[in-house]
Amino acid sequence: MATAASRDIKEFVFEWEGKDRHGKVVRGEVRASGENQVQATLRRQGVFPTKIKKRRMRSGKKIKPKDIALFTRQLATMMKAGVPLLQSFDIVGRGNTNASVTKLLNDIRSDVETGTSLNAAFRKHPMYFDSLYCNLVEAGEAAGILEALLDRLATYMEKTEAIKSKIKSALMYPISVVIVAFVVVTVIMIFVIPAFKEVFSSFGADLPAPTLFVMGISEIFVKWWWLIFGVIGGGFFFFMQAWKRNEKMQMFMDRILLKLPIFGALIEKSCVARWTRTLSTMFAAGVPLVEALDSVGGASGNSLYSMATEKIQQEVSTGTSLTAAMGNANIFPSMVLQMCAIGEESGSIDHMLGKAADFYEAEVDEMVAGLSSLMEPIIIVFLGTLIGGIVVSMYLPIFKLGQVV
Repeated sequence: MATAASRDIKEFVFEWEGKDRHGKVVRGEVRASGENQVQATLRRQGVFPTKIKKRRMRSGKKIKPKDIALFTRQLATMMKAGVPLLQSFDIVGRGNTNASVTKLLNDIRSDVETGTSLNAAFRKHPMYFDSLYCNLVEAGEAAGILEALLDRLATYMEKTEAIKSKIKSALMYPISVVIVAFVVVTVIMIFVIPAFKEVFSSFGADLPAPTLFVMGISEIFVKWWWLIFGVIGGGFFFFMQAWKRNEKMQMFMDRILLKLPIFGALIEKSCVARWTRTLSTMFAAGVPLVEALDSVGGASGNSLYSMATEKIQQEVSTGTSLTAAMGNANIFPSMVLQMCAIGEESGSIDHMLGKAADFYEAEVDEMVAGLSSLMEPIIIVFLGTLIGGIVVSMYLPIFKLGQVV
């Protein structure tokens, strides 16, 4: 009961300054519920405090997966160097520039300090530590190789984040161009085309069909620009919310993404790389295959692979080999199946799946590198057709000025 009550007491970080038994000025930090507790703690240590100040926690930024990957790498490095776990949390927390991360680490440290296992402390924050992360930490604690598992986990997260970053950079270029093109067309339709319309009204001749079409669109933009922006903005917001929250919508969009002409192959290779990398990491950590498959599907980042993983797990639990179950899913390339089969025969599934992950990560790198050079001419043609079509349609009446005179 005392332990449970002590966990409910809110603690703060206090900065203190004082003198030790020899009169030397010393400074430091301590976690406590109030100044009285700080004074009592320092006096027990033979320090006479002269100044105690509660540290103000800055409002931190949002915690990103990159922050968790960095923390994992730092924690693994500290523990490999022989630094005790609680002291490692202190050092990493103090050195982090994001106050939100510091608060998270302080909360986890407090739980561990009161006797909670590290994986249980992580499980209290599922928004930042998924089942894969917690399962690997639990396996490391059980086997007494926590620092090795944290190192493996940090490597896995760094590779996964690298793939995500490359996919985002590949998609960001065309999306940003489309947004800029829409803004430019909007400016032309609202401000430029009406000026041309006033000039054409004095011509006294019939305007060409392309010109009338562009002027009609311009009238819609001028009159309903607020509705157009509202519909596009609101539609995009609700579409993204439905994509995140609706399972059927996720399935539909994930299927569409894999069938895209240029980006589909890139997304597929990244999903295969993350799937094989996750299973390799889990299996190498000593997690049983059926339990490891619990975390693998979600790590792929695609609902089709998640559903396929559930079926694979069911088949493996009934005695089917991993290779046969993956083959029945019909979503894995033949090379992955062959490497998995070799791994099962030789007893080195984790090694062979790691090799497959390395191969597909290299494929993703090459595709992203080649994608920018491939997209440039496509985007130039797109912008040229769009803007050039508007300009030509507006200059067609000028070419007919001779008929009016």
